[in-house]
Amino acid sequence: MVGALDRPLSLARYDRFPDGLLDVPAPELWRHLPGPSLFSLDGRQSDALFLSVLLHGNEDTGWRAIQRVLKRLQGRVLPRPVLLFVGNIAAAKAGVRTLPSQHDYNRAWPGTTHPATPEARVMQEVVAITARARLFASIDIHNNTGNNPHYACVNDCGDRHLQLARLFGRTVVYFEEPVGVQSAALARLCPAITVECGRPGVEAGVAHAVELIEAALSLQHFPAHAVGDTEIDLLRTFAIVKVPADATFSYDGSAADFAFRGDLDHLNFAELDVGVSFGRSTGGRRLEVASADGTRTDYFHYRDGEIRLAQRAIPAMLTLDPDAVRLDCLGYLMHRIGRDGRRLADDRG
Repeated sequence: MVGALDRPLSLARYDRFPDGLLDVPAPELWRHLPGPSLFSLDGRQSDALFLSVLLHGNEDTGWRAIQRVLKRLQGRVLPRPVLLFVGNIAAAKAGVRTLPSQHDYNRAWPGTTHPATPEARVMQEVVAITARARLFASIDIHNNTGNNPHYACVNDCGDRHLQLARLFGRTVVYFEEPVGVQSAALARLCPAITVECGRPGVEAGVAHAVELIEAALSLQHFPAHAVGDTEIDLLRTFAIVKVPADATFSYDGSAADFAFRGDLDHLNFAELDVGVSFGRSTGGRRLEVASADGTRTDYFHYRDGEIRLAQRAIPAMLTLDPDAVRLDCLGYLMHRIGRDGRRLADDRG
């Protein structure tokens, strides 16, 4: 199907997964699929597992993981039905997160601020189809560009959402921003998580995603008991940190509006005290800090050109990748929370 990506964006649907796709790398999918594709695969149990991969074209761990799972189960009936959404094939061909002409595939789901885009119309169709199925759970598989542990994200702190997240690990992040993400749209239909599997191209991330998919396929039902406070480390994103669009930035000490420290991504998931430096700024430039809940956004103070934390915080997804900074953000700031979503008393600085 060479040249298929030149067509207007639409959803392709399949009722089987061709064996020929089991060994096709993500950058070559454009030769086999016309664009974003939804596969409906039969299974023994009644409730389906929804999986989405490649919402960002350069994050291929989810694709590699589902290939491995389906290859292991080749010739056998799946433990439960699977609805598999394979997303941004055009960006995968180019090896980038999102093409300049596109709206981000993981900012285009119902709830997006751009509902009239072609990408949003595709996601609306996917959700409409999915809503007619009996759903067990939803998993959206991602990579990131910085030095981060593997962790799960939820948009709902209900027990079944947290039980699903617990299948991936102890670290769980609750978030409300950004909007238009897959997990928020699917959370209205079933337990839903996003999982961050570290950098792409790392075997440990693929293996971890495979374990999660196989566990979700095999799980008969979610445990009836509530998730205890000691079973997970629950955090919440309170702020998104962005570099102003017109600003320059560097990580190697070279002259720029923002000269960030070269090991910035090694601050991820560390519990940082007031005064920790993120780098330097010139000309009175300040980072853009958007609060997720309307509370205080004075996370940094600027003195003698130094950018320092003004309150305690736990960063996530701080990145050294300029493209990720421009397309998404510099990173997030989090705090530990209780099940009610409020910051724990001993986390305030």
